[in-house]
Amino acid sequence: MARDYYATLGVRRDAGPDEIKKAYRRLARELHPDINPDPETQERFKEITQAYEVLSDPQKRQMYDLGADPFASAGGAGGFGAGFPFSDIMDAFFGQAGTARGPRSRARRGRNATIRVELDLVETAFGTTRELVVDTAVLCEVCTGSGAASGTHPDTCDMCHGRGEVSQVTRSFLGQVMTSRPCPQCSGFGSIIRHPCQECSGEGRVRTRRTIKVRIPAGVEDGTHIQLAGEGEVGPGGGPAGDLFLEIVERAHQIFERRGDDLHCTVQLPMTAAALGTLLTVETLDGSEEVDVRPGTQSGQVIPLYGRGVQRLNESGRGDLLIHVIVETPTRLDAEQEQLMKELSRLRGEERPRGKFAPGQQGFFSRLRDAFNGR
Repeated sequence: MARDYYATLGVRRDAGPDEIKKAYRRLARELHPDINPDPETQERFKEITQAYEVLSDPQKRQMYDLGADPFASAGGAGGFGAGFPFSDIMDAFFGQAGTARGPRSRARRGRNATIRVELDLVETAFGTTRELVVDTAVLCEVCTGSGAASGTHPDTCDMCHGRGEVSQVTRSFLGQVMTSRPCPQCSGFGSIIRHPCQECSGEGRVRTRRTIKVRIPAGVEDGTHIQLAGEGEVGPGGGPAGDLFLEIVERAHQIFERRGDDLHCTVQLPMTAAALGTLLTVETLDGSEEVDVRPGTQSGQVIPLYGRGVQRLNESGRGDLLIHVIVETPTRLDAEQEQLMKELSRLRGEERPRGKFAPGQQGFFSRLRDAFNGR
């Protein structure tokens, strides 16, 4: 009882049956004598097999965990009796406990395809319809996907007799072991196309260029992928078509910057217009609109136009248009303008302003210091 079966399989003591079986199959594929004929490897294979025989049996595992001999009534620890996991060994190598796989179908699913679609902001905001030209594979109309010439059909393979695989019996310390592999003559299909279709060369599909009409929904943005099921390439052997994915590329707009469903733009106002207020005409996706700029508007202030942004994807409602105001301070004044500004300054009592200080933006070195201090 000095041997630790859990450590032998590399599992925890509370491992479940599926975890134990998975660990055993992984080790069996590595240590099977047909793969590694080294004597030490064979001994290691016997150890993992014995460990699995115990841990996969609830009664034997319980006896082992209690410190008793799990083979007390099983004919000895070294024998491969009724509990020997031969089916699991076969499953580890061949799947489904070594049962025959049968011929594989010539029809396979086609590949997916991706094309880029460039759109303007207005098109992504409100949706549009596009006709796309796609180079793809379609079903061969001559053979309808069978790959055989007209009037012929695939013949049953005379090597595997239609099973798609051939078997070979080898001897090992376990006795005779039957292994199966795909038939080399028919490549596992179970049949041979002796007279391929001249149109598709036996492929069951041909390449062509076709045009499809696509509806782009409102609210898509740069990087959005739209899946068109079944619009990709038809698979070999006339298999089902893959999917076509549209990757949206949104062109930059001259005025608006998009952030999600909201649009942002910047407008520059003279100092006098910001101080006195004005009526400003702005462009939106819906056309021109007049915006009331209140007197005393400050530089950096944002004027929102609600519901003038982008349509929300697959939802109702739209984002907003946010107008960022920049107040221009004149850099050059003529004599008359300068005199008027001085008079305004005198009337407002601002000849010698003291300034109003408030916490401002941190500088680069201040942010760097705070980052090192963990703030």
